[in-house]
Amino acid sequence: MTEEQKIKLAKTAKSLIGKPYKYGADLTEAPNSFDCSSFTQYVFKQSGIELPRSSILQAAEQKGKEIIPLKDFSNLEVGDLLFMRSDRGFYYDELFQNRNISIGHVVIYIGENNVIHSKKNKDGVVIEDLNELIKEPNYKIVLAKRF
Repeated sequence: MTEEQKIKLAKTAKSLIGKPYKYGADLTEAPNSFDCSSFTQYVFKQSGIELPRSSILQAAEQKGKEIIPLKDFSNLEVGDLLFMRSDRGFYYDELFQNRNISIGHVVIYIGENNVIHSKKNKDGVVIEDLNELIKEPNYKIVLAKRF
């Protein structure tokens, strides 16, 4: 992703703050409501990057490069996607070379240790401090990708 795309991506994502969360929302409902993966799909599309519809397929997308190691967040860049376990999750080991990866949520890293995402039980699209988000029991990072 170019610097120009990163700037556009962050600007687009921030312009959607407060849009409501709707489970199963797809691009036909954008930009009026989102679930986590339709939010990332929509924001990336506005920057010229096509992503699959669901978080599990976005995580498996071969165009993205896995960020390793992810022991701290110092190697993250604006636009990186962080895939998390959640209270709902999807597991397809055949998509991840037989690694046991269960994904239920995706967020976009926007710099300065902040992420933006469409979060249920909140105000929809919100910015949150990554360290605070991962303290919640339903948000454990299992994979990070850069497109």
